[in-house]
Amino acid sequence: MFQTTAVLALSNPAGLYDPAPNGYSHLAAVSGAARWLLVAGQGGESADGRLDPDFRAQVRQALANLKTALASAGAGPADVAKLTVLIVDHSLERLQVFGSELALAFGDGPKPACTLIPVPRLALDGMLFEVEAMAALAE
Repeated sequence: MFQTTAVLALSNPAGLYDPAPNGYSHLAAVSGAARWLLVAGQGGESADGRLDPDFRAQVRQALANLKTALASAGAGPADVAKLTVLIVDHSLERLQVFGSELALAFGDGPKPACTLIPVPRLALDGMLFEVEAMAALAE
């Protein structure tokens, strides 16, 4: 079984704005020997391939899919160092939806470092959101 005790420190250095309301930290530092997990982009498809047309529903499902992928390797949200998020037709409203859904999925603690990239479309018709992750676990 994989261990989930990698030393991962999330922080927001002085001199940078507070990104917590937007659901991320500026810096993720991994110390010690670590095994890296690279999780491919997870969209909002259910296990049977259905894609809800609602943005919030897709974000919620994509984050659930990410947690499923992490759990399959013995990891969880606390092991995630970095997220990359792709949003179709990005807006402040969609950023707020992402932030609130990330808080529900990842809990109250600091969130991983994150890059959000607005895009014109994603791999599947109707797909509005995708998230990929890098997680670190102690060797």
